[in-house]
Amino acid sequence: MQNDPQLWSAVDEYAEALLIGPDEALDAALEAADEAGLPQIAVAANQGKLLHLLARVRGARRILEIGTLAGYSTIWLARALPDGGTLTTLELDPAHAAVATANLERAGLADRVEVRLGPALDTLAQLIAQGGEPYDFFFVDADKANIPQYVEAALALAAPGAVVVVDNVVREGRLADADSTDPAVLGVRRMHELIAGEKRLDATTVQTVGSRGHDGFTLIRVLEE
Repeated sequence: MQNDPQLWSAVDEYAEALLIGPDEALDAALEAADEAGLPQIAVAANQGKLLHLLARVRGARRILEIGTLAGYSTIWLARALPDGGTLTTLELDPAHAAVATANLERAGLADRVEVRLGPALDTLAQLIAQGGEPYDFFFVDADKANIPQYVEAALALAAPGAVVVVDNVVREGRLADADSTDPAVLGVRRMHELIAGEKRLDATTVQTVGSRGHDGFTLIRVLEE
């Protein structure tokens, strides 16, 4: 395989043009994020479409997203919900949450999405303590140092058969570096060790290249008891 980021991006652009096409709400969400000075770290369009398809294949009615940013992935996921479905998304930064809320309103999805502000671990602890209806789809795209705790919380909140997608786990190949001292790398390595030792989880990690460079995601299924 050629190590050519320009080629990777060209392939993404070709496939996105044919299989996704322009989308006013999604394009506006990215523009709003840029105007607000948010970091350009949203999922690519093809990755957003993958999340959408996975949520639909799962038949998700209750989705929990950890890490909202400007709500780009939130829009993709919320559009996968059936009538009566709901999505809760957790965001630490008030400025990010404000941009995301406006983007969701513009996309016509505010009625099915709740943006919860605050440290994700605190909000997850509250959700677990409340003991409400479980979630059947999770997207984890937040600080990697806390990824193991996020996966543990997802397991506590998951319905049998739930799907968990964890983004940005390959870290340009540094996932395989046992000597790394990078907190993000240490976090995703601990997550893999957690999954390997947890009999209730079945998972795989897939490397990707594209417009977002060399990275990858972990796809997890919560086994039915």
